[in-house]
Amino acid sequence: MQESLDISWALMGLFSLTLIIPFTINRINQLDLAKELGISVFRMVAQLVFIGLYLEFVFQLNNPLLNTLWIILMIGIGSSSIISKAKLPKKRLLFPVATGLLVGLSPLVILLSAVIIQPTPLYSAQYVIPLAGMLLGNSLSGNIIALQNLFTAFKERESEYHAAIALGASPRYATLPFVRSAMQKAFAPIMASMATMGLVTLPGMMTGQILGGVNPMVAIKYQLLILIAIFVMLTISVTITLQLTLKYNISKEGKVLVRFLDQ
Repeated sequence: MQESLDISWALMGLFSLTLIIPFTINRINQLDLAKELGISVFRMVAQLVFIGLYLEFVFQLNNPLLNTLWIILMIGIGSSSIISKAKLPKKRLLFPVATGLLVGLSPLVILLSAVIIQPTPLYSAQYVIPLAGMLLGNSLSGNIIALQNLFTAFKERESEYHAAIALGASPRYATLPFVRSAMQKAFAPIMASMATMGLVTLPGMMTGQILGGVNPMVAIKYQLLILIAIFVMLTISVTITLQLTLKYNISKEGKVLVRFLDQ
């Protein structure tokens, strides 16, 4: 198979001129997104270049402590991003969200590294950090959807909840319909994506590996591992996040904190 082909920065710059199209569409339709688009593109380029340079350093150093600290930083940034995008109170949700991501991520990364892939050494930054990044990145949207739907349910169906509590239902039972709906909506996109994988879309990781010269069947095996891990992590993280969110925002007697409903 052909080896991976490098792309010059000049050609990258040339291809980037295609960004004129979305900026033009924004102008024609008066979407008022020019500033936001510009900032997004700038941040994307700056962050990826920085990460590329940093990962080269991390890969060369290959220190387990540094790898762990980097993953913790990713979890922190991911948690903050989830709460911000969901437009919810960060102070009350940071711990539940971060815990959900940590508990969902840790065993899967350890299992993939120590049992399935078995790189040398097992804490190899070349494998551990990209694996953690892919699992975290693909769990963000699901957690955002789950939290948004949970809070929306409390706003729109507050009377239903209080009626259940008044009739003697436990807070866990009274919130069960809200949690069930939030989880169903959070899992729907990834389940639809998995059902059409290979027919409608080619996964990014598999495509990248094939373009890099990896045998297609090897790329498919890696992609299957990642897709399974992403789905498992999403189910774990969403479940823990929702349960801890309710625990920290509803008293044992079933009283909902005012700020919880006012958001």
